[in-house]
Amino acid sequence: MRDKKLMNAMTGVGRRRDDELGPNSDIGNKLRALYGAVQEEGIPTRLLDLLDQLEVAEQRVAKRPDAE
Repeated sequence: MRDKKLMNAMTGVGRRRDDELGPNSDIGNKLRALYGAVQEEGIPTRLLDLLDQLEVAEQRVAKRPDAE
């Protein structure tokens, strides 16, 4: 059988005392770092080209006399 006092004493090892999320704070920090890295990435040229093509197509449809 496990020693409950020892197990309880070990649960706080390696945790920061400044938050109340416990192990979830590490997950949150990693998610924030990942989101920040993705946010700093540029928009791929291929996607920008596709958006330009979509805009041109929408303008063409809007100029048609039968467009509502």
